[in-house]
Amino acid sequence: MGNHVPYLFNDYKNRNLPSAYMTTDTTIALDCMGGDFGPEVVIPAALTSLAQHPALHIILVGQQPYIEEALQQHGGKANTRITIHHASQVVTSKEPPSKALRGKKDSSMRVAINLVKEGTAQACVSAGNTGALMATARFVLKTLPGIDRPSICKVLPNIKGGHTHVLDLGANVDSSAESLMEFAVMGSALAQAVDDNPQPTVGLLNIGEEEIKGNERVKEASRLLAESSLNYIGYVEGDGIYMGDADVVVCDGFVGNVMLKTTEGVAKMISHYIKEEFKRNLLTKLSGLLAMPVLKAFRKRIDPREYNGASLLGLQGIVIKSHGGADAYAFSQAISEAVVEVKKNVPELITNQLDAELVKRQAS
Repeated sequence: MGNHVPYLFNDYKNRNLPSAYMTTDTTIALDCMGGDFGPEVVIPAALTSLAQHPALHIILVGQQPYIEEALQQHGGKANTRITIHHASQVVTSKEPPSKALRGKKDSSMRVAINLVKEGTAQACVSAGNTGALMATARFVLKTLPGIDRPSICKVLPNIKGGHTHVLDLGANVDSSAESLMEFAVMGSALAQAVDDNPQPTVGLLNIGEEEIKGNERVKEASRLLAESSLNYIGYVEGDGIYMGDADVVVCDGFVGNVMLKTTEGVAKMISHYIKEEFKRNLLTKLSGLLAMPVLKAFRKRIDPREYNGASLLGLQGIVIKSHGGADAYAFSQAISEAVVEVKKNVPELITNQLDAELVKRQAS
């Protein structure tokens, strides 16, 4: 592991921390070198998050010279709630997970996750390579008892003015019925925590709402969910995610990732066509000016930056994946997601829900 170099805290290595650090109730490690922009996005996002969360302390993990330069540029060099932890290596966006896991033990990604394992940080946020992040997090932190496979969960906006938790979004491309059941438990626990919803509804993504629809794996998963203590409402079709038919929608990672990328593509297409039409001629440009307040409100409601930050659920620790192309605002949203999950202790909630399901099965 790289050297832990604190800003203004020269005695940090010996754990003789100042009282301000000791009383901080949330400490989050940020992978500064991951994503498309590295420190140029992570540093301003960190400073925004520190302003939003007075009890937050951030550990910036990565190549120290680049981090210091970005801090200097953004006016955060003297912030006493920032600590730098040097890591000499970087995991690239196209690096195979196996190579990152075996050959880059001092990468910013690995070191940030190690800090969670050690208890120095309570969560990690990274915009780095998704496959490498999942593989490294699973290797370092291990899965919770009763969880076979971790899952990627993200919130998407729905027409009811709220949002829908969807999982899995790519961690597992071929999931068993038992795994889908585990995903439902994890998603339900997350929704309970972050939405303060004691009984979130759970739906299973399928090609129709009728009981006869779907493959045998989905039908078996539906049977398991119906016998569980979860608030299971049955099958949900793809449009139901955005209609708000369920608080949590479960699917395997292959289907979920295709759905997510299709959604992102449609959103970009709509944005492109709207801009194109308003630029068509002088009259449409004037119409665009008149419609600007409505367009801004519309853009904010569907802005993917508002929902940045996917949770890697099922691990013995909290890891949040930011979109690789996220800007500073979007990355700060991912940090906020980490803060909420720390405060709500999501891994413990998942464990409690799993225990409850085991007791129910044994009693039946």
